[in-house]
Amino acid sequence: MDSRVEAFFDSVKGKRVTFCGIGGSNLPLISLFQEKGAVVSARDRRTREALGKTGDDLEARGVALHLGETYLQNLDEDIIFRTPGMKFTLPDLDAARARGAAVTSEMELFFDLCPCKIYAVTGSDGKTTTTTIVSEFLKAAGKKVHLGGNIGRPLLPEIERVAPDDVAVVELSSFQLISMRRSPDVAVVTNLSPNHLDIHKDMQEYIDAKKNIFLHQNAFGRTVLNADNSITAGFAPEVRGQLYTFSRRGRCAYGAWVDEAGRILLSQGKDDTYVMDASEIKIPGAINVENYLAAICAVWGDVPIDIIRVVARNFGGVEHRAELVRELDGVKWYNDSIGTSPTRTARGTLSLYDRKIILIAGGYDKKIPYDDLGPVIVGKVKTLVLMGATGPKIEAAVKAAPAYEEGSPKILHARSMEEAVAICRAEAQAGDIVSLSPASASFDLYANFAERGNHFKRLVNALK
Repeated sequence: MDSRVEAFFDSVKGKRVTFCGIGGSNLPLISLFQEKGAVVSARDRRTREALGKTGDDLEARGVALHLGETYLQNLDEDIIFRTPGMKFTLPDLDAARARGAAVTSEMELFFDLCPCKIYAVTGSDGKTTTTTIVSEFLKAAGKKVHLGGNIGRPLLPEIERVAPDDVAVVELSSFQLISMRRSPDVAVVTNLSPNHLDIHKDMQEYIDAKKNIFLHQNAFGRTVLNADNSITAGFAPEVRGQLYTFSRRGRCAYGAWVDEAGRILLSQGKDDTYVMDASEIKIPGAINVENYLAAICAVWGDVPIDIIRVVARNFGGVEHRAELVRELDGVKWYNDSIGTSPTRTARGTLSLYDRKIILIAGGYDKKIPYDDLGPVIVGKVKTLVLMGATGPKIEAAVKAAPAYEEGSPKILHARSMEEAVAICRAEAQAGDIVSLSPASASFDLYANFAERGNHFKRLVNALK
């Protein structure tokens, strides 16, 4: 075990530690800190009844629970962990910091203690796929990879098993990054567009949070930026270490790009190195070409070209991302539940197919605009099935598109996923494509996009 890790866990013995948010990244930490001798409590806005068995298990282990609307009252512990979705600037947390408490998060502490090289990815779209591609590259190159973060797995619980020669590959959300004051060795920003404006006070706060992925690097770090995205391209002057960019539109002086013949090249000054043809990438869509360009920049020098090619030809993608569920009566059904923003749906599902599709869209409202999605839907969708709070906003954007004509696309409404799937079954004919890509978050009906996608898949697989 790394000496810093050992010293840290020795220091928490007898300390009072509380976890704000019971679930996800914090539950495994509650067990870990109890094992290390801390006096552990947990806090959550939910009631004791809503916690159910999780509450039973925690109380049985002696974890004191602070629940309900007043769960942050008397926040007087020595160490306070906030869950990523909790605002960093809450008055209760500010007061705790003012009196000298350590307010941190699972990912912040992992970065402080991690003894190995860290590759981290953030962005509005494509970050999970890019993170996974980076991890696949490094695994194929023989590295022991610790994959986690926003991708769904906390890494701090395994910190004692992380060796200096290992690598950590981490997906980071704006909620995790907003309080980060340490950056990874390799930082990737896939793209940025309006997102999570229901949580961030404005777009600038969202952008500033994302910048923390590279702002705290030193001269030996590497930052990878999307040259085709105006926001990320604008970050370049603030990069402190090595800067790589990637582009589908033109040559990068240092970075990965696609030429007119569809070849992916990596340039370093005047030298261009052929990597592979973009057509060799197994997972479809322009956004996945960009994801590979970003991942290639991230691992360049650490992973041989032949391994990059093998992974590109064989990696089949990540669940809930343009995932073929089944083909029934000549109709293909796709699950793209990861489409949680207008740009993700436009650049994902709506860029993949050579015909107009049947689209299920709508969900929780993150207070982001849908104006740009309307024209894309008009050009790519023949039947639009809308549900959730954003359904009316999407419909308004479609009808405001210059090329919209009444009935093109046909717009229908559903009150549930069951009803949406039933409508699509009735509307679809042989040769059609049906895709769930909501362009919205899932929190109106589901805990997360994965739960939504799994429900959709169960319904589709039950069709006869």
